[in-house]
Amino acid sequence: MRKVILIQITVFLPKSFELAMKTRIVQFGSFLFFFVTTLCCCSSASDTLTLSTPLLDADGATLISDGGRFALGFFSPVGSSNRYIGIWYHNINHNQTVVWVANRKHAITGRSGRLSLTADGGLIVTAGNSTAVWSSHSATILKNPVARLLDSGNFVVSNGSSVAWQSFDFPTDTSIPGMKIGWDQMTGRNYNLTAWTSESDPAPSGYTMSLDHSGDPQCVVTDGARLHWRGGPWNGNRFSGIEGMQRDLAIGIGFNFVTTPHQLFFSTYLIDTSIIDRLVISTSGTLQHYMWIQDRQIWTFLGFVPRDECDSVARCGPNGVCHPDGSTMCTCLPGFASRNNSVELDGCVRITALDCVNGTDGFVNQSSVKLPDTSTAMVDWSMVSLEECRVRCLKNCSCTGYAQANVSDSGSGCVLWWTNLLDIKYYDGGTGQDLFVRVAAADLPSTGAKPGHRSPMVAVIVAPALAIILLAFIVYWICWRKKKHDIYFDDDAQEEDLDLPIYDLYTIAEATNNFSESNKLGQGGYGPGKLMDGQEIAVKRLSMTSTQGAHEFKNEVTVIAKLQHRNLVRLLGCCIEARERMLIYEFMPNGSLDALLFDKAKSGLLDWKTRYNIIVGIARGLLYLHHDSRLRIIHRDMKASNVLLDKDMNPKISDFGMAKTFRGDDAEANTMRIVGTYGYMSPEYAMNGTFSVKSDVFSFGILILEIISGRRNRGVHNSPFYMNLLDNAWNLWKDGEALKFVDESIVHLFVASEVTSWNAELLLDTPQEIALRNTALFFSDPS
Repeated sequence: MRKVILIQITVFLPKSFELAMKTRIVQFGSFLFFFVTTLCCCSSASDTLTLSTPLLDADGATLISDGGRFALGFFSPVGSSNRYIGIWYHNINHNQTVVWVANRKHAITGRSGRLSLTADGGLIVTAGNSTAVWSSHSATILKNPVARLLDSGNFVVSNGSSVAWQSFDFPTDTSIPGMKIGWDQMTGRNYNLTAWTSESDPAPSGYTMSLDHSGDPQCVVTDGARLHWRGGPWNGNRFSGIEGMQRDLAIGIGFNFVTTPHQLFFSTYLIDTSIIDRLVISTSGTLQHYMWIQDRQIWTFLGFVPRDECDSVARCGPNGVCHPDGSTMCTCLPGFASRNNSVELDGCVRITALDCVNGTDGFVNQSSVKLPDTSTAMVDWSMVSLEECRVRCLKNCSCTGYAQANVSDSGSGCVLWWTNLLDIKYYDGGTGQDLFVRVAAADLPSTGAKPGHRSPMVAVIVAPALAIILLAFIVYWICWRKKKHDIYFDDDAQEEDLDLPIYDLYTIAEATNNFSESNKLGQGGYGPGKLMDGQEIAVKRLSMTSTQGAHEFKNEVTVIAKLQHRNLVRLLGCCIEARERMLIYEFMPNGSLDALLFDKAKSGLLDWKTRYNIIVGIARGLLYLHHDSRLRIIHRDMKASNVLLDKDMNPKISDFGMAKTFRGDDAEANTMRIVGTYGYMSPEYAMNGTFSVKSDVFSFGILILEIISGRRNRGVHNSPFYMNLLDNAWNLWKDGEALKFVDESIVHLFVASEVTSWNAELLLDTPQEIALRNTALFFSDPS
């Protein structure tokens, strides 16, 4: 607070002046009292807004923070006459640098704007005829509130002991030290940066910087629903994919990263308080970090992203590595090869299938890389060493790689990936992190003597070994020729009476136009094909690099051959010849559910009645699998892509490669071979390998949430705090706003009570605790 010092001056006047000046002295004293009082009030209120002192644009009034670093008032962007309330740097003799805008969506024309503080602690911006164009909407009511602009740049409404509102909770396009980027589930606040529409219009555009907290939290920039750039996960010191953060620490800028079950945020702080820096998301979606150079009176770049072509998301496709400075931009990870001789277009596929059963797989270290996309990865903080991470990954057949979650100090935690490794960038200079990629034993780098340094004993050892291998191969080839139709089935499987036609390869090739690309239905699927009798078919062809092995193929044939239900896909036959393994199904003209549900152009085909019938059909199919078939069958991979739709939109559950059967009264089992799709797996299965009927019910509950909302269970970008569908449904249901969860294309067909009832049923099927979960779903007629 500024101090006003009053100096008393005693003046000795001749007696002849005393009476003449008496009246003037009284008048002057009154004026002096008024002037000093006014001066004191103005001085103490220069950073403060009170109930009786609104801020008027017509007066050109501003608030100045106590240290003089920031100002708050009305301004016009460059090239515009519109007026906005904003905060900018006050002590920088440069073009006005705005860091926060209140009424960014609603401009004021002319200088009729007024910022006022209300008696209950709210802020309101009005224009002209007192029309409100912005308000703070504070949920906290205060007595005797004041609003003060702090020297940190934060505009705070409080009464000295309680804070009702602060501008740092509502960032616009700029982050300054002390401001959070992240989310808070308890308050429902989402701390994101959103770019201006243009240099002259602060209205929010589609570009947003946020922390994606699905999987291992990572810094991202999105353009609407599209991922524009990814900065990698936080590794204890920095985001693994942002160059320059180590340099920032060296020049006096520190970082905070806080994560709890209900809160996640990142912020910066100044080690050297003389520094002035800011992080801005530009109108083109570029993150730009600036620092003010006082001697030169300019803002200088500390860094920006995206900065090169490798910063484009998944530039080199699945399992590809992008080299920004290399002669070849895209290469494959060790143990992988380009899919179609073009890494840049199609990414890479595994050369040799993993051998989970015998545990012969190993890992290859990729140093100095931006870690792959972690939105579907898992973090296990119980692990301390990298060796523990390696063992944990090897025990799970779905694990494709691992890395240290926190590299600070001696390191802790594991990041584990379950799918293809996406968006890997190599850094020259040690900016990145170590990634351990799982590969088959045959693809591990050799560790023998260096080329040109052979031992004299090599010839003696190698020659007999080669002869034995050659002999073994000849014997194997003869046996394979004799049993080529049975090569993928063991004796137990042959004892089963499959009662299933076996087609030869020529017949299936003819039916699918020699597996033409024009007949392709996703990875490994072809259709429609037509047999010689006119039967339309769909063919599931497993390639040598398919993630479904011989065990899953045999399992799918033996399981489906015994199933007969209108809501289960019908298996017409199989083909087992040479190295080919194919399943021949009835053709589903409307394809998979996910192809319609998540495509905005096609989702209109799914009105509410159709979606309801699909849900009920899937429920009937699961009821048959769980309770009415001869064997109790747990599907283990219930998701939208495994539900097919016939010509009448009737659902058919498909893909039984991961299914498990129970005999008798058995209802639960454990496995170390965790397979399926993360996001749909129940917690007890994903973490401990425990599966049962309730595991399928959990997956089914997630699937129903997707059907009702029309959104994937991969994080709700437009929710109050970027969460998965289950969290989103739970919070909306608790708040009595269940209608907001429903797909916009069908919401007009709902009534609030119906949605609330649905959500209540679904939330009983998807709790984290298995004991609280239902074993089946029952629905009433929607009409």
